[in-house]
Amino acid sequence: MENLSFFEISVSIAAAVILFIYALKGFSADVQRVGGKALADWLGRLTKRPAAGFILGAAITALVQSSSAVSGITVALVEAGTITFRGSLPVFLGANVGTTSTAWLVAIDATMLGPFLIVLSAVTSLIPGRIALAGRSIFYLGVILLALQLISDAVAPLKASTEIAQWMAYAANPAVGLLAGIVATALLQSSSVVVGLAIIAVQTGLLTTTDVIPIVIGSNIGTTSTALFASLSMGVLARRAALANLMFNTVGVLLFLPFMGSFAALVIDMVPQADLAVATAHLLFNIGVAIAGFVLLRPVARKLDPGPAVPAT
Repeated sequence: MENLSFFEISVSIAAAVILFIYALKGFSADVQRVGGKALADWLGRLTKRPAAGFILGAAITALVQSSSAVSGITVALVEAGTITFRGSLPVFLGANVGTTSTAWLVAIDATMLGPFLIVLSAVTSLIPGRIALAGRSIFYLGVILLALQLISDAVAPLKASTEIAQWMAYAANPAVGLLAGIVATALLQSSSVVVGLAIIAVQTGLLTTTDVIPIVIGSNIGTTSTALFASLSMGVLARRAALANLMFNTVGVLLFLPFMGSFAALVIDMVPQADLAVATAHLLFNIGVAIAGFVLLRPVARKLDPGPAVPAT
């Protein structure tokens, strides 16, 4: 591959990733703006019961397309007293499950809906009031899907590069993949971006399903950095909530590590299509983390915030 050609491809990929991140942040901000105070009120009421908090965290994250944003908001609401420390824990667990929606959008090739949503947003933005604001949110979602498609198109030529193949060989080491997932997600502040890129790498043949599963798993730890950074300037309970989020995800990864190879083989047998297998592995892992988290919910709550007992589900 010529240097100029490789440079052009790299710039195209970088531009598409930047567009993806920008649209993701804009979409998240607009959804929060549409929800307004009602969103905070719902969080406060529903998080009084762990099961409801879990469902709420999953649903909002699937809508906003960012567990980083939801965890950051949750920590801020703990600081404000809208959500209790104990009420925040199931929301974090739900956010982990909700964030898998991005993987499914990429895996089922929903990216082709991007241009359609952008056109639809232009129509709805002409209607005054909150509908116009919703139209802008639709626009951002369309740009997210379009950016993913642009990334996929830009990555495709790299499959023929022997130099890229040599670099990608390093990712076959699970430890390297896990670390790459953690670091990349912490830097980009979005597990959605990292998981989306991982699935695109599988779709274009740059990596195998087995190669990217550690990357996807590592992103679960990296995504906790948003809440951790946000909590640094907040009170004790907010910092403890962010720490609990890190603990849940780290414990989940550590429990999973000894079985990563057999887990990948099982998923590949269940779902032969490579990209869908990655999305399935991401979902199953996060469901496993959620189950483990609910088992640890009471001990963690008692340790970090001694007080009234956690309500029954």
